[in-house]
Amino acid sequence: QVQLVESGGGLVQPGGSLRLSCAASGFTLDYYAIGWFRQAPGKERELVAAISAISSAGGATNYADSVKGRFTISRDNAKNTVYLQMNSLTPEDTAVYYCNALRATVFRQDDYWGQGSQVTFSS
Repeated sequence: QVQLVESGGGLVQPGGSLRLSCAASGFTLDYYAIGWFRQAPGKERELVAAISAISSAGGATNYADSVKGRFTISRDNAKNTVYLQMNSLTPEDTAVYYCNALRATVFRQDDYWGQGSQVTFSS
């Protein structure tokens, strides 16, 4: 079965850290560009971090200005998993976080989404 399974969300205090995981089954992440998106209540889904496919640009990363210097996206090819390390979290980071795997060729496009991970701040 082809799927992305997320884990690692939860409650966090301001200034805290969380690491989200996105594990793939049924396909190999090496050939896919991976993005972490988030959607806060009442807002549109936004891309916060991305990493290129291993076969393209050697795993180059890119970040939204709002998370640059605080979030790190990485991939563990042996575990077929991508991570989002989130540090110095603020209440503005409250959202549901989704991972996305995308592979596009001339002939087809494969696009998979994780189920979402809630990140919530505790007072």
